[in-house]
Amino acid sequence: MRKALQGIKVVDLTSALNGPFCTMMLADYGADVIKIEPVNGEQCREWGPIDENSGESGFYCYVNRNKKGVTLNLKSEKGLQMFYDLVKDADVLVENYKGGVTKKLGIDYESVKKVNPTIIYASGSGFGQYGPITHRPCYDIVAQSMGGMVNLTGFKDGNPVKVGPSVADHVAGIYLTVGVLIALYDRKNTGKGQHVDVAMIDTIFSLLENAIVNYTVGGFIPERNGNVDPSISPFDIYECKDGFVALGVGNDRLFQKFCLTIGQEELLEDPRYKTNVLRCENYIPDLQNLIRDWCKNHTKSEIEGVMDESGIPCGPVLNIKEAIEHPHIQAREMMVHCEHPTAGDQYFQGCVIKLSETPGSVETSSPLLGQHNAEVFGLTEEELKKLSSEGVI
Repeated sequence: MRKALQGIKVVDLTSALNGPFCTMMLADYGADVIKIEPVNGEQCREWGPIDENSGESGFYCYVNRNKKGVTLNLKSEKGLQMFYDLVKDADVLVENYKGGVTKKLGIDYESVKKVNPTIIYASGSGFGQYGPITHRPCYDIVAQSMGGMVNLTGFKDGNPVKVGPSVADHVAGIYLTVGVLIALYDRKNTGKGQHVDVAMIDTIFSLLENAIVNYTVGGFIPERNGNVDPSISPFDIYECKDGFVALGVGNDRLFQKFCLTIGQEELLEDPRYKTNVLRCENYIPDLQNLIRDWCKNHTKSEIEGVMDESGIPCGPVLNIKEAIEHPHIQAREMMVHCEHPTAGDQYFQGCVIKLSETPGSVETSSPLLGQHNAEVFGLTEEELKKLSSEGVI
């Protein structure tokens, strides 16, 4: 099967999540990704869940599928030489060290482009390649906090809460992928490589949508508001007989349909709810309580059914098992099977971007530590043993 990124060679120096998520996407769509790890493995090999039989991390296996794996001690002279031999004909290099580390190691963009002027050098970090705190280490929870998201998440009378999954890491990885593809397209036109710089803090800041303009245009600092949207109403999560449902009544036309659906036509004559702006101002407490009362008398499936029939955006709040097993998730190939050499059968999220001619897919499992050293570096068994004894691989 033809792949969109077939023939693109990627040297992957990443660890943890934002960088590996980027290179996973590139690999899913056909790039030849060579993941370089320290000789003792990268940090997320220790992150749970850990398969009890093989000792493999499920987290590592998910974000490092479709890649070849090698080990290198970049602090050794021989390891650095092997790195440059590998990178001299690469199309892309992806790294996610904190600011300043690559320069200390002698593998920064300025150094690499001397041997490969056309390379796309992509850096994903917590705080980017310039700025007063570029040197700081960062994980998702720090980026969410400093980027402004944590203070917007949670209920008004509660403490700030981070978004559950690592959105800073994941979206930074997506931005990094987009940056690589933009730079590859530009290189096709100009023949020139360039440095792609994506920061997790910038990523979170870019996701704050109307919270920013509420301050710059509206003149107020947004606060935590639970599941209530400050710009659309009704737009909330409601308890029902057997769980919770999400409802998004995004405009006046939908509100008319919604009132008819729940048998509350009189709301259409209430001056407090004539427009979306007025509904946002007057949603709490009366309209919110009215909808809560209606939802509590119905099941998730009943509400989903009538809202679907009326064309109103609605969905049940699903747990992970329910989401995995949902017929639409299954139909969209969003769960895929992979056979790992030691961990056995594995099931992961599939490829989000559906391409009609060059679809992404999961072809191989994540590599064992140093699994492809001989293949990638062209080493004999004797050379492997020697370099291993010297601490190079």
